[in-house]
Amino acid sequence: MEVATTDYHTAGEPFRIVTAGAPEIPGATVPERRAFAQRSPEVDAVRRLLCHEPRGHADMYGCFMVPPDDEGADLGVLFWHKDGYSTACGHGTIALGAWAVETGRVAAAPDGETDVTIDVPSGRVVARVRCAGGAVEAVTFRNVPAYVIARGVEAAGVRADVSYGGAIYASVRAADLGLEVVPERLPELIAAGRDVKRALEGTDAARHPTDERLSGIYGTILYDELAALHQRNVAVFADGEVDRSPCGSGTSARLALLELEPGQVLRHDSIVGTTFSGRVVERTGEGVITEIEGTAFRTGEHRFVLDARDELGTGFALR
Repeated sequence: MEVATTDYHTAGEPFRIVTAGAPEIPGATVPERRAFAQRSPEVDAVRRLLCHEPRGHADMYGCFMVPPDDEGADLGVLFWHKDGYSTACGHGTIALGAWAVETGRVAAAPDGETDVTIDVPSGRVVARVRCAGGAVEAVTFRNVPAYVIARGVEAAGVRADVSYGGAIYASVRAADLGLEVVPERLPELIAAGRDVKRALEGTDAARHPTDERLSGIYGTILYDELAALHQRNVAVFADGEVDRSPCGSGTSARLALLELEPGQVLRHDSIVGTTFSGRVVERTGEGVITEIEGTAFRTGEHRFVLDARDELGTGFALR
């Protein structure tokens, strides 16, 4: 097996884009292709190869490129992590916008903004790429509608607010757990995030109202309130994975809870000190339309191989 990737980081969070070597993933739509990938041993072997050690790590993230649902989008994508396939990924959408423009996949003027439209499992999203002097300066991700599912739900001894931003997140104030969102408390933050997610699984708060494929608590957002419209958070998603960025789809979910007015901007910091800017741009019957701005940078080009004699196969995960 041989797989080629281009790697980016968005605000510190890795994103591995498979450019060659992935098997065909059939389906009429991106959600159908995700369902196929979830049950395909052949597809999942590539995910494990790229996520698991020794080629990846417990917090690796990436995607398979697939055709979009129709001609209205430039790209289709399936997001994956150590434990499976997510429904949304804001930091990945930001990285894909930068990658599409920097590789010429989507033509862009050297100065100004270019929209890269992407079909993801939760719907159609847009990465607006801002360039100056031929270089990508920033990417603004416009998400599917975000909305509140439940407030004040008891979970693992605290109260959680649950909201949707392409995936379902439970938000908990870190101070309510006696914690602070700093690297020194990371083991305790991971344990708390897992506990809250586990407590809410199977409840009404974890259910998507219209599409069961989008149900389930994807992650727990533990946050500090630093000032008005300034928060620091860590999203503990999947099975204890840690988002190094401020979490794009999670920021959308936070904006729905905060009920910001158009024009107000949330500064959303990560546990490693990076920042996204988030704002509400429109209210619809489904929820609020949000835009999240951040930066993404290419970190390398890779060609991964699996020697048939390698007893470790597609690798291992220690947590």
